[in-house]
Amino acid sequence: MNLGIAAALGYGTLTLIGGIMGYVKAKSQASLISGLVSGSLLILAGIAQLMGQSWGLILAAAISAVLVVVFILRLVKTRKFMPAGMLILASLASFGAIAYEISGQYQ
Repeated sequence: MNLGIAAALGYGTLTLIGGIMGYVKAKSQASLISGLVSGSLLILAGIAQLMGQSWGLILAAAISAVLVVVFILRLVKTRKFMPAGMLILASLASFGAIAYEISGQYQ
């Protein structure tokens, strides 16, 4: 298992759990829906990569990049580091690992 697959699966799992926790703690249906959708898509992307489908890397990178923007906007709006700031760092780490794998594929 390469770094891109591990990043997609790990971040997908973190996103799923985070969405569920957001719903349980704050009754936020938006957190639940966005966490379930983005987490499921990241896990799907990781599984696609495991099966040798190169589009999985692109999907995982796109979702991670979108989540970076979403969490930056949330941090600007709330001005609270948790959870948005921590999720920015997780999104950037995931995106970086996936981008590294993409760059290695095309050399």
